[in-house]
Amino acid sequence: MSHSKIKLEFKDNEIILDKKLSTIDDLALDFSEILARNNIRYVIFSRYISLLFGNTNEEQEEIMDIDILIQNISFEKFLKLWLEIEGSYECKNDPIDAYNAYLKNHHAVRITKKDRKIPEFLIKIVKNEIDRFTLKYRKKVIIGDRILFISPLEMQIPYNLFKGSPKDIDDAIYLYKLSREKLNLTMMERFLNELKIPKESIDKIIPQ
Repeated sequence: MSHSKIKLEFKDNEIILDKKLSTIDDLALDFSEILARNNIRYVIFSRYISLLFGNTNEEQEEIMDIDILIQNISFEKFLKLWLEIEGSYECKNDPIDAYNAYLKNHHAVRITKKDRKIPEFLIKIVKNEIDRFTLKYRKKVIIGDRILFISPLEMQIPYNLFKGSPKDIDDAIYLYKLSREKLNLTMMERFLNELKIPKESIDKIIPQ
């Protein structure tokens, strides 16, 4: 399958993606690889997924946040991560405040590369059943010899509709058209129902 100068192959629990990496892609991969090296299970979700798969323009790249859910981790493990990244990344909080006041209260810790204002990496610990499902059933995306993990599209599409902005709805439609032949529609319907998505929003992406 090819779309917008990318090639996609869905294979079991993996998505093989052939594309020219953008600056945002490189930054997302770099940060993901740091999490993986520290044995922190993570999943990238929200607007970046559509961008990764080719639904992009220059304006979008200029306002991009990258949302990341991580497993529940100890302060010691978080501090080890912090010590590795503090030379290249920055956060407005000190590590104790970032962990106790933000992560443990399920608020996002915002981290940026030191020489860049964007993207901001918004890091959160899993909070509820949907978060845990997203992390457990994350999808591996293989880009050349690099790897990152994203939310299942069956979850991402309903989540975009739930957020409901014109851009989020456009992303949902884009992802659905890109992957509809490979989607588990029963799973997607489950999350549409759990998120109480209005029927008119569903009708925008699923042909009746």
